[in-house]
Amino acid sequence: MNETEQTPERLPLLTPAPLQPGDLIAIVSPSGTIKPEFVDSAVDVLQKQGWRVRVYPHAKGKFRTYAGTPDERYADLSAALLDPEVKAILCARGGYGAVHLLDRLNALPLRENPKWIIGYSDISALHALMTTNGIASIHAPMAKHLATFDGADDDAQALFDILRGRQFSYSIPPSPLNRCGSVTGQLTGGNLAVIAGLISTPFDVIRPGTILFIEDIAEPIYKTERILHQLRLSGVLGSLGGLIVGAFTEYSPDVDGNSMDDMIRSMVAGYSYPVAFGVPVGHVDHNLPMIAGATVTLTVAPDATTIKFH
Repeated sequence: MNETEQTPERLPLLTPAPLQPGDLIAIVSPSGTIKPEFVDSAVDVLQKQGWRVRVYPHAKGKFRTYAGTPDERYADLSAALLDPEVKAILCARGGYGAVHLLDRLNALPLRENPKWIIGYSDISALHALMTTNGIASIHAPMAKHLATFDGADDDAQALFDILRGRQFSYSIPPSPLNRCGSVTGQLTGGNLAVIAGLISTPFDVIRPGTILFIEDIAEPIYKTERILHQLRLSGVLGSLGGLIVGAFTEYSPDVDGNSMDDMIRSMVAGYSYPVAFGVPVGHVDHNLPMIAGATVTLTVAPDATTIKFH
């Protein structure tokens, strides 16, 4: 594992060790239910990459809308986190429920044997847990995506490269809404509704100076605007190092026909940091893996947006 320079109010970042052939990946469901066939297909995809896979007891379970009771979901995830043989943990899907586990997971010795947690959507709560404990994690596609594309798409390949410890960067076509500039800082974020629900808790990752990436699904424009106003009034929105606007899907334009991106651009118009729109992150088929907690350089230029991971 690598240890980087400590930043204010944060622990030194630990990056889990690169996976080797034959290493073990755990599959758990910390939140909602998933169709068992997606888990089974994801197992096949990961095995074809040369890794062993262990599906935990409640990964394909069901309790109301959850994959298990809070105790069952905690039992699976804590067992995977504490097992030194497990090198990475793929969360089968999001939904809702990871927040139930945060207090107990936070009491575990997570830094003694750091390992990758992989997922997005509701799994943003677990990325917040890891970031506040100074451990890098991967906001990335989950079991359904791996099953649907058989691990052959660019996003799955990028995820596998991260797990193997390969350096990489992204180049994204420009958006007319972009604000140009360049900044280096710690990348943090995920699903905006999830991380906003953690504001003023021990798992609050929306902090001054960070490069924040955000995405969401089925949230009305006014609810997203309300969150941004909360960040503005608290002083955090204006003190970000940079902003990456991912995909906001399944919502309706406002009464004036304005889009979510239009609203976000208006909310950050008074600030000077770089802002990148149109970055394919979120509830979309093209979902770029992002290393939460990593140091990155965000460069928003007229010809392209680049995100370089250090």
